[in-house]
Amino acid sequence: MMKAVYYYFERDLVKWLRGRVTVISSLVMPAAWLVFVGLALPTKFTDNYLEYITPGILVMTMLFSSLQGGSLMIFDKILGFLNKFLAMPSPRESMLYGKILFISVRGLMQATVILIIATLLGIRILNPVQLMLIYFTLFLFSVFFSALSTMIGMYLSDHDSYAAVNSMISMPLFFTSSALMPYDVMPAWLRFLARLNPVSYAIDSTRTLFEGGIPVHGLISLVIGAGVMVLLGTYQFRKAFV
Repeated sequence: MMKAVYYYFERDLVKWLRGRVTVISSLVMPAAWLVFVGLALPTKFTDNYLEYITPGILVMTMLFSSLQGGSLMIFDKILGFLNKFLAMPSPRESMLYGKILFISVRGLMQATVILIIATLLGIRILNPVQLMLIYFTLFLFSVFFSALSTMIGMYLSDHDSYAAVNSMISMPLFFTSSALMPYDVMPAWLRFLARLNPVSYAIDSTRTLFEGGIPVHGLISLVIGAGVMVLLGTYQFRKAFV
């Protein structure tokens, strides 16, 4: 199983790395968000908005990267690769797990660029343990939405439909989270939505790690959420392609 998962992961990784424009743009855009929003947007609730928004930009990057993952499933369906992979002797679920792993690793590569730039701009991470926990938090969050995006990709047949669904999910989730402002300055209706938003769980956990704490409840919630979504994705994958 693990060998098959690695094969599918390597396949998607090599295909992505060959598209130089895609790689460069996927690394530059999150960095642009960090610089232009973090340094240029004036706020009254903090003296260092860059420090406040960095966790939000990290999670936003993972969110957008993860939700783009469903297009990989549609790509394989349209070009006929999916049927060929399903006919191979390896467990069928290994294809799903390989895609989830690739999507998550790709997001972490983008997050690394943001962390490097944030460090150059003066953002301080206290110790290696917290850095590892930041990566772990982002990975769990990405697994959650990567599994969701691949499930959506199973049932859609073209990229235009998926792009519409992607926009419908990603933008409301980001802008109704705690990424751009703390709960206490939000309107009551937005505060209510933000506290229910799974994106806020990842942002709050990452922000706590930047501040030197350990977000036990946030990490537990992300572990449970990622595990449930992978199980649900596995069930839907078996149901769709048996």
